[in-house]
Amino acid sequence: MEQITYDKLQETLYHEKMDNGLEVYVLPKPGFSKTYATFSTKYGSIDNHFKVEGQEGIKVPDGIAHFLEHKMFEEPEGDIFSTFASNGASANAFTSFNQTVYLFSATDHVYQNLETLVNFVQHPYFTDQNVEKEKGIIGQEIGMYQDNPDWRVYFGLIEALYKVHPVHIDIAGTVESIGTITKETLYTCYNAFYHPSNMLLFVVGGVDPEKVFTLVRDNQNKKNYPPQGQIERIFKDEPESVAESKKVTHLPVSLPKCLFGFKDTHLGFTGEQLIRRDLVTKLMLDLLFGSSTKLYQKLYDLELISDSFGHEYNSDPNYSFSAIGGDTRDPDLLIATIKEEVAKLSETGFSREDFERAVKKKIGGFLRMMNSPENIAHEFTRYHFRGGDLFSVIQMYESMTLEEVNDRLREHANWNQLAVSVVVSPK
Repeated sequence: MEQITYDKLQETLYHEKMDNGLEVYVLPKPGFSKTYATFSTKYGSIDNHFKVEGQEGIKVPDGIAHFLEHKMFEEPEGDIFSTFASNGASANAFTSFNQTVYLFSATDHVYQNLETLVNFVQHPYFTDQNVEKEKGIIGQEIGMYQDNPDWRVYFGLIEALYKVHPVHIDIAGTVESIGTITKETLYTCYNAFYHPSNMLLFVVGGVDPEKVFTLVRDNQNKKNYPPQGQIERIFKDEPESVAESKKVTHLPVSLPKCLFGFKDTHLGFTGEQLIRRDLVTKLMLDLLFGSSTKLYQKLYDLELISDSFGHEYNSDPNYSFSAIGGDTRDPDLLIATIKEEVAKLSETGFSREDFERAVKKKIGGFLRMMNSPENIAHEFTRYHFRGGDLFSVIQMYESMTLEEVNDRLREHANWNQLAVSVVVSPK
């Protein structure tokens, strides 16, 4: 058991790598009554074309990672949710572009629930019958999201930004793509991506690290996982240009919804480089569009934005993009006004005073986040899967420079790489 101390954060993280490759991290929080655990695989919706070392490459249906997540909760003896509930735990799961996460939170029977979490994720149960039944359930879910304006404006933006990369495909896939899923395909994906060497278990809260490691060690020693080679994720070359400059979707909405974003062209960053770029970009977007900025106030005074206005940045070694916007009375005027103001800021740069205040705000937000077991678990896993360390974030903020953020503004706010997604009511 490795012990890693972060003096500045007054946190001690414990780590052990099991013989089968499973990474286990425990962050004890003395005085916390709740424990939160995540069991995650580095496998998401974009991983639809891959090759395991020593095997043939395979292309699988879109939406299969999400479909697999749904099916994992079904056991021969029934639904696993009831098992968690009987031990006072709340369980859930989600699939994103690049990971699938299974989780529970509990204040009691923590170690029993932890064993349940590890066991059910490592015990797939797929039959022809339960796979066919799930197609109808997920088909309804897909239909529900197709009627959701917020979801449509978001994925409309990604579809406008990306032409080839699978990030532009809905995480749940389509009714047509999931219709081709079989239990055999599910087992193929499960065996490739749910091998312990591709997974991470994170436990945070009022737990004893030694008890957790003993439990997991004993649990894994009872299971047989032959070594697995590297997984190669295969992506076609994505054009630098956006797929389309503007995408319009018609749905009944009281006000138009508008999201716009920039597609990065310099990619391939990993580890600390990727994390730093992520942090610098998010800080830059806060300086541009945060609720205390002059631009935000101007847009608000012009009644072009409401409290729904926000921004985010998504990054991975082979894609990265921003998404900015919300409800607006006039999408074209909103974009034009922002373009004018961003052009001025690109010339002058941000002020040192605003930069230093934004850095302090980010550090404060990070320290507040350290009181949330849920956020710690999810952020740690997200950083780890990208080769970074969540607990190095404050050091990165402290070493950040104004020049670095200004340069990032000029690089990212490239109007040739802009795409816009709008949802408006049918005429």
